[in-house]
Amino acid sequence: MTLDWKKLDRWIVGEAFTGSLIQEHLSELCDRIGPRWSSSEGERKAVDYIRDRMNTEGLDNPSLEEYELETWNWDGANAEIVEDDTSIDLLPFNRCPPFSAEAPITDAGFGTPRELQSVSDRISGSIVVMHLAFEPFTTPIHHATRLQALARAGAVAAILIEKKDGRRMEYHSASDWRDPGLSEHPLPTVVTSREHGARLRKLARDGKSIRLSVNSRFYNAPSWNTAAEISGSEWPEEHLVLGGHHDTVIGVPGGNDNASGTIAVMETARILSRLKMETGQGPGRTIRFVTYSAEEQKLQGSSAYVARHYGPETPPRLAINLDELSTGPIKGIVLGFPHLRDLVQQQLNTMNDGLACHVMAQIDPSSDHFPFLRAGLDSGFLWRWRFHGRHADSDFHHEAGDTSDKLNVRELKEYAGQLARILLRLSHVPPQNWPDNTVTANDIGERLESERGTVVRVF
Repeated sequence: MTLDWKKLDRWIVGEAFTGSLIQEHLSELCDRIGPRWSSSEGERKAVDYIRDRMNTEGLDNPSLEEYELETWNWDGANAEIVEDDTSIDLLPFNRCPPFSAEAPITDAGFGTPRELQSVSDRISGSIVVMHLAFEPFTTPIHHATRLQALARAGAVAAILIEKKDGRRMEYHSASDWRDPGLSEHPLPTVVTSREHGARLRKLARDGKSIRLSVNSRFYNAPSWNTAAEISGSEWPEEHLVLGGHHDTVIGVPGGNDNASGTIAVMETARILSRLKMETGQGPGRTIRFVTYSAEEQKLQGSSAYVARHYGPETPPRLAINLDELSTGPIKGIVLGFPHLRDLVQQQLNTMNDGLACHVMAQIDPSSDHFPFLRAGLDSGFLWRWRFHGRHADSDFHHEAGDTSDKLNVRELKEYAGQLARILLRLSHVPPQNWPDNTVTANDIGERLESERGTVVRVF
């Protein structure tokens, strides 16, 4: 069947802009519900809302998929300089274990091997202050690798200096997410502000000590992915997946990270559902719309989704992940594996918007495309300025300032329209035109081993 893409594109783009429910979803998720740490009451309200809206829009099989989450929370953290009781800005890293210590402060600079060697006689038994950022002009070393080196050298704990200024601090993880398991901290780790980090470095030179404590706990609790779909008319057993995480870090409304991606999933689903209802034109193969739990907790939600639905014998044709879409306009699609590059680029070319398809040089573990890639399944994310050259007013994700105003509504309308257009096109590409995926989970395991310790190139 020959489709009138010009007519379909006109309908889709018009609906994306004039029928938009972005503001409504934004107000509900960020302003009324607010923080959505997975396993919290806020997350449960969010997933009920998402499922109910998917049902209202006429999608097939809207549901919640429950699984058991290995989670963490903290009740208090404190840092004081011994003798003068000066208080220091402090935020625990995700999954920081409970601890309390008093020890001398050692300044390890950027924590490179050269700098650790220069203070090797002072690290053992001390609390080390270290820049989270990479040392300029040197080979970048993942902060997880630097923390492991501190632990081996006998440090009691680590205080990492935030890269942002204005006493802003973000939640961070102490592990490289390419490593298996939840990869608990090699040593207790917290972050302090850039300004207070400078103070700590001076106090280290003065031979001062610090009292540092974190009251935290680990526990298991239920969490939920949401799922709905539009059944395909020609190859209903084949799937495309569009997903993005609905959770936030603790206490953060998550406008950019990731109400933007969640709402783009909901809006793309709404547009394609209404297209089918009002014009009769649906996808050729089934499109699944998923919002993932616990992206901020080492991708446990998307890992559970992949384990539940997909394996070597039942792969999706392609899974596209949406994360932090308010950081810049859409530029194209980035794939994990190269064999679909030409096919995707051909479809993008028919849209006449100058969008490009690229392939990551490394296996990127930074978001919910990674569990698909780790299993050898075709996945990718949208190319935009997430890490480099992002909109200045959207330079927020794991911090309290990531409020609803950080979501760029006009650009998100464009994202939803473009996603609906590319997904509809890909859904109608005949099975015989899709290149075979010969990548296996064992292949990925070998790649991850060879890439371990490297810093992923993100642009």
